[in-house]
Amino acid sequence: MDQALHFDQDQDGIVTLTMDHHETRNALTGNSLVEELLKALQRIEADPAVRAVIITGAGKVFSSGGSIKDMQRQLQPEVGSMALRHEYQRGIQRLPLALHNLEVPTIAAVNGPAIGAGFDLACMCDIRIAAEQAIFAESFVKLGLIPGDGGAWFLPRLIGMSRAAEMTLTGDPIDTKQALAWGLISKAVAPDQLLDECRKMAQRIAANPPAAVRMSKRLLREGQHSRLDTLLEMSAGFQAIAHKTPDHAQAVDAFLQKRGSRTKTS
Repeated sequence: MDQALHFDQDQDGIVTLTMDHHETRNALTGNSLVEELLKALQRIEADPAVRAVIITGAGKVFSSGGSIKDMQRQLQPEVGSMALRHEYQRGIQRLPLALHNLEVPTIAAVNGPAIGAGFDLACMCDIRIAAEQAIFAESFVKLGLIPGDGGAWFLPRLIGMSRAAEMTLTGDPIDTKQALAWGLISKAVAPDQLLDECRKMAQRIAANPPAAVRMSKRLLREGQHSRLDTLLEMSAGFQAIAHKTPDHAQAVDAFLQKRGSRTKTS
């Protein structure tokens, strides 16, 4: 099977994952994309040199979501409901779990339409930056389906229940102007500037001590469903670890030296 995902890692520890399945416009079903993404995320998780991840699509589409051809297969009488349930559990539903649990920060570089499961993939990332011509649609109901890959969990946490319900129950798309106003994306840029903007964001993240970044991301994730006292207990443990890292010691020394030099010159 042809490779549908390109893995590129630069000297700053920034990995760019580019979905490239032209035939389906980077659909997440009916090809090897989910499996390749899962393998890439495992590789990233195991590599302490990775500081940030950018996920984007080749061509003019981020991801078209589900493959219509694959949906035709699923309609056949010989494919039962229990078999389809297991397909989801053993297939695409592993992707939101893997991305949610990944300690390395992720940035979705939304280069074009992000539809259905493709939109949910962007929502699974920590940060979204979009090209100006991108559109976003939680469009499952248009095909008589439901968000089967976790979109009903991610989307309300990003834009609130009312707006998430509007997108989910109408299936209508929104443009980057609306996405920016709703806080779905951090920035909309010209298409030829998208990857540069995402790399700049990734470099700003990568410039910070990696242990602190990874633990901070974990706390943000846990804070979405934990009680305050539980999160504070976890924060105390993480902070105790952070206090003993070489990065923290170096940062404190650098601050004291800088303050000392200012005192001498004043």
